[in-house]
Amino acid sequence: MNHRIARLVFAFGVGLIVAVMAFKWITNPAHREERQLEVSVVEASQQHLQKLLNDECFQLVDPLLPDRKVGKTYVFDAGGDWEVSGYYRRCENDRWHPYLMRLDVSHTMTHLKVQDAALEEVARQNELLEILP
Repeated sequence: MNHRIARLVFAFGVGLIVAVMAFKWITNPAHREERQLEVSVVEASQQHLQKLLNDECFQLVDPLLPDRKVGKTYVFDAGGDWEVSGYYRRCENDRWHPYLMRLDVSHTMTHLKVQDAALEEVARQNELLEILP
């Protein structure tokens, strides 16, 4: 009989602790602020990529538009700067091209690594762009 009461008190105590910790984690405003900052960084990277490619049927996979079939994507705070990875293609028949973009605090692109031979001419004129084999 004492074991039943002890198990019941233990289960109730653990459940209460988990509920309180979950409530504190959900209501923590730091998570929302960090998410909003990450969203603004990824949206800026989308605009930079769209301007660079200048294509109408441009398709994108990034942390805001994930597609695990294409590949994993990340947004990462690199000590004040930001790194965003993803994939793009120009149309349905094009293959997915991986990219890694570095942005500064003001969301200005500081470097872009792309695996896309079609951008070699643009890379010669733009020192921020690096074409990978």
